[in-house]
Amino acid sequence: MVLPDLIIYQDTIRVRGANVACDAVRIGSQTFIISGSIAKTASLERDKAAWLEDLDDPASVIRVLTDARAGVDIFRFSQRIPDSQPKYSYYKEWRHVAAIPVSSYNNWLEKQISSKARNKIRKTQKFGVTIQEHKLNDDLVRGVMDIFNQSPTRRGKRFWHYGKDFETVKNELALDLQDSIFVTAYHRNELIGFVKLLLADRYAIVTLILDKLGHRDKAPMNGMIAKAVEICATRKVPYIVYMMWRRGGHGQFQESNGFEKISIPEYFVPLTLKGEIALCLGLHKGLKGAIPEKMMVWLLSLRSKWYSMRYPEKTT
Repeated sequence: MVLPDLIIYQDTIRVRGANVACDAVRIGSQTFIISGSIAKTASLERDKAAWLEDLDDPASVIRVLTDARAGVDIFRFSQRIPDSQPKYSYYKEWRHVAAIPVSSYNNWLEKQISSKARNKIRKTQKFGVTIQEHKLNDDLVRGVMDIFNQSPTRRGKRFWHYGKDFETVKNELALDLQDSIFVTAYHRNELIGFVKLLLADRYAIVTLILDKLGHRDKAPMNGMIAKAVEICATRKVPYIVYMMWRRGGHGQFQESNGFEKISIPEYFVPLTLKGEIALCLGLHKGLKGAIPEKMMVWLLSLRSKWYSMRYPEKTT
């Protein structure tokens, strides 16, 4: 068997809204980012590639990474919905994805969401909120900036879009523009919420969804999810993916609006002795990944309280 060529180079990825230089390897037509401080891990991460494309041939990639001695300790990859049955014998853990299976808008409205979510959609209409698909233009960018700049924190942590200038926001919103859809919520000519959907081959990914804190009584988030479902049903997109299944109030919002927790296998393949040791000690996801779930919930709650005291949220 002829193995694909390997190219090692420096790449740039976005981490928390900032450009970060990192090592990368290109094998055949696919790029793998190398990350991690304890054990170097190669994975499809650049430009959400892990969500947008399947791995061509895991066995070939593993052989190339091992034979080329690229400094990678662990190779990490996952399957994508709806491909949830394990296909490989490598060590795996389960990754919980939040997704709405889309058949028709009426089926979603009548059978997949809670009565509370239906009432909120009616409330959006009652308040006269206009929900529509929207082209990216300067007015939309300015409206998004107003939403970004409400508070330096969101959901109990620092909000990395806060304080960005016009050109930065415009350029970031324009990423993957040819494969993206914007859904907006306007009340009396004021942007009070927006969603950016990135279209993949088998689903639409919610990459950004935000609202104005002072207009939450109008439930724009629910109205925008409803519009996203309507658009995907019309375009025959079978799933809307909200990335990972969330904890707390965020998770309750997902479940109320018809998102289901779909578990897909994520594989970790040790390539070196260091990788094997890290996997045995549970350090294959770094120190953060080794923290027990109960302690992680406590730490997140503590962080949220600290930020809420330092940066009280404004509601107007």
